Amino acid sequence: MNTQRKKVMVAMSGGVDSSAAAAILSEKYEAVGVNLRLYTNEDIGFEESRTCCSLDDVEDARRAANKIGIDFYVYNFGERFRECVIEKFNRSYMQGLTPNPCIDCNRFIKFDAMLKRAELLGCDYIATGHYVRRRYDENTGKYQLLKGIDYSKDQSYVLYGLTQYQLNKTLFPIGEFTKTQTRELAEKYGLVTAHKPDSQDICFVPDGDYASFIERYTGESFPEGDFVDMEGNILGKHKGIIRYTIGQRKGLGIALGQPAYVVSKDIRNNRVILGNNDDLFTDTAYADDVNWISGELPSGPVRVSAKVRYNQKEQPATVYPLNKGVMKVVFDQPQRAVTFGQAIVCYDGEIVLGGGTCVPAPQD
Repeated sequence: MNTQRKKVMVAMSGGVDSSAAAAILSEKYEAVGVNLRLYTNEDIGFEESRTCCSLDDVEDARRAANKIGIDFYVYNFGERFRECVIEKFNRSYMQGLTPNPCIDCNRFIKFDAMLKRAELLGCDYIATGHYVRRRYDENTGKYQLLKGIDYSKDQSYVLYGLTQYQLNKTLFPIGEFTKTQTRELAEKYGLVTAHKPDSQDICFVPDGDYASFIERYTGESFPEGDFVDMEGNILGKHKGIIRYTIGQRKGLGIALGQPAYVVSKDIRNNRVILGNNDDLFTDTAYADDVNWISGELPSGPVRVSAKVRYNQKEQPATVYPLNKGVMKVVFDQPQRAVTFGQAIVCYDGEIVLGGGTCVPAPQD
């Protein structure tokens, strides 16, 4: 009988979740830990930063791997990360969009470049510390992506782009646990990361100042322009169009005697359109670059629950598949600040059906 254990490559960022994932998997599989080197501090213009790519985090991941007793390697995916994540992030903001680079990182790095590297090295699976679950449906012969047990930590929103092939090749060991249980497991295994704080914000913009990062990285400047109302009347001056996002109220630097919100952006004319809170609501959204996790396009309208941002609670809606990878989502109740560039993700209960990138309504 062949008793050789299957091999799994575990992405280890240096945090508690991925460290615990590696420890759990090492008991059943031949596990190998890898840290993905995506950029240097010099790349992002920071002399020192606490991010998932800092040298301290690499060392924490290495120490966790040593404690578990598995091999550990560092892979440099910096060029692909720069091309597929950072440059897309910059380009999107410059086009008036609000991107989600975590989705692109998962799509192009972890579940593409890393998976390909794992297969070249003879691994049967890759694994990450995401709070999601996968399930094989015997009736359909398809893999399903499910929310993590800990709904407060669920990360399914950023993984809607997974394919059947990728799900077949990926393990999510901590999706069955709460965050508290994950820390307890890490403590049980004696991992240095057991009580390490969670990382915050976008990893390559550790101070959260997206506009300054874009200006520093691209070398471009974004001039002042007009704040205008819904009728085009000039209300004041803005400080550069990349500094504003849909739904923003704070930090506008303008006093109108009543609350004002960013309703839209006119890139061509360098204008930021302001309105009241009611102007932010719509019941219809469109998305392109749509991925259905089943691999099959629905034959007609589908009742779903959907959300248009990571921390939002899903809302009842109907999805209408359109041509050329586009879907129309009609919510039962109007939603606030549907933002172009963000993801619309659709669910059937705890099952992720798929999603896409929010775009303006297609022109007939």
